[in-house]
Amino acid sequence: MIKYKELKDRHQEEVNAFPLGFAFSDKQFTEMMAGWGLTKDDTDKIYMLGSTGGFYRKTDATALHEMFDRHEHERERAIEADTTGEGYIYQMFACELADHEYGYTHDFESTFDALDLTFERVYNDKRLRHGLNKALKKYGGRRI
Repeated sequence: MIKYKELKDRHQEEVNAFPLGFAFSDKQFTEMMAGWGLTKDDTDKIYMLGSTGGFYRKTDATALHEMFDRHEHERERAIEADTTGEGYIYQMFACELADHEYGYTHDFESTFDALDLTFERVYNDKRLRHGLNKALKKYGGRRI
């Protein structure tokens, strides 16, 4: 069975290796564009990556979307493969609850957002609910 942290780290390595650029000032934008062999006025050749300050070349758009789609598919397959909620699902919730400071906030909404899950999906899937409850217990949280 795949481990959550291993999959997450592998996905992050792939994203880090992808030719994304980030710019938070005019100077950084000009430097980023130059790194791609473009001028600061070649904005018709790039896309913004949401509101992250990130950019990517239009020529890389298909590859970027394919990578993100594959990552989503791999995460979903790992969830489906965990028939009890004791493995990948538990690891997933334990890791993200920690990353989103559940121990301090006792709010798991940001964890669900990070995992692209809704409360309804988790509550209605006994494997997801079990994995979450096991992880919540680790942090002194109440079961759902």
